[in-house]
Amino acid sequence: MTAGSTAAVRPRNRRQLIVEAAGRVFSLRGYHGASMEEIATSVGITAAALYRHFPNKYALFAECANVTVDRLVATLDELPAEAGLADVLAAVTRVTVAHRASGGVYRWEARYLDSQDRKLLRGKFGYVVERVTDLVSREHPLPDERLRAAAALGAIGSITMHRTSIAQRRTEELLLASAMRVVATDPTAGTGGAPLVELPAQPVPRTRRAEILAAAIPLFERDGFATVTNGRIAEAVGLVPSAIYRYFPGKADILAEACLQAAGLLGQAVEQNLRGVTDPREAVVTLAATYVAYSFEHTALTNVANAELIGLPAKLQRPLIIEQREHIAVWEQQLRSARPELDSRQARVLVHAGFGVVFEAGRRLKWQDSPGHRDAVAALVVAALGV
Repeated sequence: MTAGSTAAVRPRNRRQLIVEAAGRVFSLRGYHGASMEEIATSVGITAAALYRHFPNKYALFAECANVTVDRLVATLDELPAEAGLADVLAAVTRVTVAHRASGGVYRWEARYLDSQDRKLLRGKFGYVVERVTDLVSREHPLPDERLRAAAALGAIGSITMHRTSIAQRRTEELLLASAMRVVATDPTAGTGGAPLVELPAQPVPRTRRAEILAAAIPLFERDGFATVTNGRIAEAVGLVPSAIYRYFPGKADILAEACLQAAGLLGQAVEQNLRGVTDPREAVVTLAATYVAYSFEHTALTNVANAELIGLPAKLQRPLIIEQREHIAVWEQQLRSARPELDSRQARVLVHAGFGVVFEAGRRLKWQDSPGHRDAVAALVVAALGV
C-alpha cells in the first residue's frame, strides 16, 4: 500500500465488534426478527464478510447469549479472594450497565438455544448466582439466601430490559444500592402492613375469539411466538387453520391482543387496589403487592407479554408501549412521593429494578403460587425500591 492510501484497514477486534453489534440487534428485535444483513450493516461490513466470522445466525446468536455471562465470570474471577458482597455486586453491576444494550439477550431469547447450549449457559449463570449466594449467607444470615441473591441479580439485570437514559455512574449507584437492600431484607418478615390486594378475574373464554387467545398464550409461552403456527393454535381450539383468519388477520394480531389483555388486567388491578390509598409509602407497597400477585396468578400471560413484545410490528407495538408507559408512570409518581430526592429517571430505573426482582425471584420459586411466596417477593420489591 502506498503512502497516503485510503484503503480500509480491517480492525483487529472485528469479531468483538460483530458480537457487540449483534447483541444489540438481537436484544432489539429478538432472535427471529434479527437478520444477518442488519447486523452486518450495523458493523459497516457486508453480509459475506460477516459469514467469514460466523457460519450462520445461530452460531452468532449463541456467542452473543454467552458474552455477558462470560464477562461476569471473568470479572468475578479477577476479584481478590477476600472480596466482600458489596465488591462482588459492584463488579456485576459495572459489567451489566456497561453492556446494557446487548445484555438482555439471555433473559428471553436464550430459549432459542439448543439444549446443550442452554445447559452451558445455565451453568455459567449458576456460578455467578452461587458466588453471590455464598456471600449473602455469610454477611446477611437471614432466611432464603438463594432467593435474595437471585432477586438482587434481577434488580441489577433489569437495566438491560429498558432504555431509560441516565448517566452510567448514577445508574450503577442506584442499582448497587437497590441490590444491597434486597440481600439485607428478610423476605419472611413481609412488607410491614401491606393491604390485601384483589385481582380482576381473567375473562372466561365464551367466544371463539377468546378461545383462540386462551389457547395461544400457553403455546407462545412454552415454545416461543416464532415457532408456534396458526395450525397449532387452530388445532388447540378444534378449528381448521384457515378458520383462524375469520377472527384475526394474522398470528401477530393474536399476540398483540393477548398482550393488551395482560395490560388491561394489570391496569384494572392497580386502579382497584390504589383506590382510597393516600399515604405514598402505602401506595408503593400496594403497587408491589398488586404486581407480584398479578405475576403469580397470570404467569403465562405476563411472560408472553414481556418476552414477545419486541417481535411485533411497530403498529401493533404502539398501543402496548403506551399501556406500559402509563403503568410505569403510576409507579414513578408514587415512588417519587415516597422518596422526594429521586428525579423521574432515577425513579424509573428503580421501578424496573423492582420488576426485575419479581422476574428472577418468581423464576427461583418456579412461580409456585402461595401467600408466602407472594409476601416474600413483595418484601424484596419494596426493599429494591428503597421505601
